[in-house]
Amino acid sequence: MNGTAARFGIIYMPPPSKQPSLRNLGFLDWITNDRIALKCLVVLEGVLVMVKKKILITGVTGLVGSVIRKSLKSEYEITGLDLRHCEDVPTLIADSTDLKSILPAYEGVDTVIDLASEPSNFASWEVIYENNLRCTYNALEAARLAGVKRVIFASSNHATGMYENDNPYVKIVGGQYDGIGAGRFQRVTTDMPIRPDGPYGIGKAFGEAAGRFYSDEYGLSVICIRIGTLNKESRPSGPRQFATLLTHGDLSRLIRSCIEGPDAVKFAIYYGVSNNKWRFWDIENSMIEIGYQPEDDAEYWR
Repeated sequence: MNGTAARFGIIYMPPPSKQPSLRNLGFLDWITNDRIALKCLVVLEGVLVMVKKKILITGVTGLVGSVIRKSLKSEYEITGLDLRHCEDVPTLIADSTDLKSILPAYEGVDTVIDLASEPSNFASWEVIYENNLRCTYNALEAARLAGVKRVIFASSNHATGMYENDNPYVKIVGGQYDGIGAGRFQRVTTDMPIRPDGPYGIGKAFGEAAGRFYSDEYGLSVICIRIGTLNKESRPSGPRQFATLLTHGDLSRLIRSCIEGPDAVKFAIYYGVSNNKWRFWDIENSMIEIGYQPEDDAEYWR
């Protein structure tokens, strides 16, 4: 096999006349091994070609986008869409509030990871209204127009943040565990009503509702991740984060599970949190439906 073939992921095989029949070889759905995720295997004139899935990350230069692209770029063909240049993946510089300008980024993409929005949970309603709602709607519409199969929407725990005013969650976020058994209380599930804790959470609840519409109306697979606490240090920095931490490693594991999840998942909402001793968000549905297996626990940093 020559160097060019190796760089493009091509494995040489003898011509059909010199090898056993390959009757079972052809297009295979979502094959994964330890190093590379494949969309299909194609045999052409004795050459087995491995094709990586094409993943678009909007907001690719932000914290969440940076973690995802750095951990998964060897497994997938990743491109970006952002207001800023990204050095390590091809990126279209465009404003996601302008639908027409972002459409080229969606062409030929298998899965979109939509992170484009104002990330501060303290953002004003004016910013959420003018920016985040438009970005979210445009991502779904652009995906529909381009024939994208799946959108992974970065929702937030702030879509249900008001539960933290209730017992026992209010005590847990304050680091007061007396009288509470870890894991022995009712965790907040995605079946429970939304309870946004501000304009930012309202915007994320809008995104989940819009995703449901695009799934039901157009058949687009939409997975919403209510991301917990993700920070640069990938470790807790206060009492609340011993419950809400999502490490960089577990974020990558969750995103990979969403990308590789069964086609039968047409719409879903999952909490993005590590397997923390004191977590109060339920993740059983993501473990069952897409095989998410978090490996980290914030207690490691006690």
